[in-house]
Amino acid sequence: MNDKDPVRVKDVMTNNYQLVDGMMMADQALSKMKETSAPVLIVDKRDDNDEYGIVLLSDIAREVLAVNRAPERVNVYEIMSKPVVGVDPNMDIRYCARLFNKLGFSYAPVLDNGKLLGIV
Repeated sequence: MNDKDPVRVKDVMTNNYQLVDGMMMADQALSKMKETSAPVLIVDKRDDNDEYGIVLLSDIAREVLAVNRAPERVNVYEIMSKPVVGVDPNMDIRYCARLFNKLGFSYAPVLDNGKLLGIV
């Protein structure tokens, strides 16, 4: 048995994430991604009973640009994934990797009792 402590999600997550409003337009989201070098944006909850959303650069490319929609006329909420599966900060990173592999994820928010801590 290995005596080393496992690497946890909180050890590898980044708390440098971009939280945006779902009403933001896709062109604004692209600009935000470019200026912050963020490949993903977390879409904020509208209220306490709502859930976080997520939008990736590939979502904008597939849902807006590839089908010739005007990015200045498409809201982020129209193309985001929601609800998202959040991961616990204390999860063993190996299980997180398995979850990502099984579900085809690239990113997920790190949530502690519903509070957004970062992304992994």
